[in-house]
Amino acid sequence: MDDAAPAAADGPVPLGQVIPAPTSAKPAGSPYGITGKTVIRTDRTGAAVAKQLAELLRPSTGFALPVREGPGTDGIQLRTSSAERSLGEEGYRLKSGPGGVRISAYRAAGLFHGMQTLRQLLPAAVESGSAQPGPWQVAGGEITDKPRYGYRGAMLDVSRHFFSVDKVKRYIDQMALYKVNRLHLHLSDDQGWRIAIDSWPRLTEYGGSTQVGGGAGGYYSKADYKEIVRYAASKHLTVVPEIDMPGHTNAALASYADLNCDGVAPPLYTGTDVGFSSLCVPKEITYDFVDDVIGELAAMTPGKYIHIGGDEAHSTSHEDYVKFMDRVQPIVAKHGKKVMGWHQIIAATPVKDSLAQYWGTTGTDADVIAAAKKGQKFVISPANRTYLDMKYNKDTPLGLSWAGYVEVQQSYSWDPGTYLQGAPADSVAGVEAPLWSETIWESAHIDYMAFPRLAGAAELGWSSASALNWDAYKARLGAQGPRWEIMGIDFYRSPQVPWS
Repeated sequence: MDDAAPAAADGPVPLGQVIPAPTSAKPAGSPYGITGKTVIRTDRTGAAVAKQLAELLRPSTGFALPVREGPGTDGIQLRTSSAERSLGEEGYRLKSGPGGVRISAYRAAGLFHGMQTLRQLLPAAVESGSAQPGPWQVAGGEITDKPRYGYRGAMLDVSRHFFSVDKVKRYIDQMALYKVNRLHLHLSDDQGWRIAIDSWPRLTEYGGSTQVGGGAGGYYSKADYKEIVRYAASKHLTVVPEIDMPGHTNAALASYADLNCDGVAPPLYTGTDVGFSSLCVPKEITYDFVDDVIGELAAMTPGKYIHIGGDEAHSTSHEDYVKFMDRVQPIVAKHGKKVMGWHQIIAATPVKDSLAQYWGTTGTDADVIAAAKKGQKFVISPANRTYLDMKYNKDTPLGLSWAGYVEVQQSYSWDPGTYLQGAPADSVAGVEAPLWSETIWESAHIDYMAFPRLAGAAELGWSSASALNWDAYKARLGAQGPRWEIMGIDFYRSPQVPWS
């Protein structure tokens, strides 16, 4: 391949044309061109990221791109430095000029996010698995960037329909490109129990044997789950596992008769109705069960949160719901984790440092705002903005519409910091885009429902409020189209977006 390939007629990708929008992008000077002589230089902290960068670039460029630990100022540099402490755990600085590209950060996570920016600054053909002609230019100038929120998540419901480890990894790769840092796995529901618990083996053997509409279902062994956790960590994502309770528990109730108040196990369930199941709050075995499940799950989960659900518990009285949460939240703490739950948990007494996930559609819920004023922290997931399973319009072949149709502009044009009207700004911990799986069961379905909306949710979590502008965003979003095509992402080509 010719190292001196001519510059592209339309030049390199402008520094600011990435998603999420960076804090600051200042174009300056000439671009840097990656050639057959380019070396990737790193310190020890950045070695894993440098290796990932080389693995990304080698197939499409055809260049050797050796990774070398140690000093040097040429090529592509990945360096951690205490001088970048002000950028926090995930921020980074990217400088580009004719002599090379330098990404500096306080921590390895910042280098990884900077690498994703570098990736978007290169032509879409960089995503190809075979050598392309190039040239591989990075616009000159400097980007300084750090996230608005520490929690930037995406949820995958593996209970309604089961997704294999490889399919979850594929979604992790897609999330990482847009600096998402939490993978929320909805591991249990009425239709299926998806995580092996040694002390309660029938949960998966029986409770995991089916899914919505029937079919084989499936579950993750402990080794499978640990592999998902490991792989996510390699992409600087933390897994937040969810065991939904006291409702959404038919798979567990069907597996163990003793968990039912009447001692009779219901049949397995493959429909999509909600609110009909409940663990038996008065029975002591319920808390033995919860203790065992949370204990085994916590032992496999490095992240600090265990999500205990708590939504749509329509078959549990308010009094029993409060009793249940008063018993269960200390169990989570006992196993060294913090509580996360859907915002209905505030109907009980949320424990200190718990995180509630708001999925309402108005932002005016008086009880939620009152809780926020008392110090409760929230992850914001409005169903009519961030639920990736909502149809785009009446003709969308997949998805639901109970929260309305959610086109791309609708999903992007709101501010997480002011969505809960009257709540303190510091009550918002971040943003999450859930993808429920009543109607999806393949990676192609994830692609179509998540893209392009996941990119917008990622920007809402990362970029400053002043950067959130639909007209500017839709132009940047449209430029992502060719990249997704090369990556094999069958995305929804919204007529609201000027696709490249």
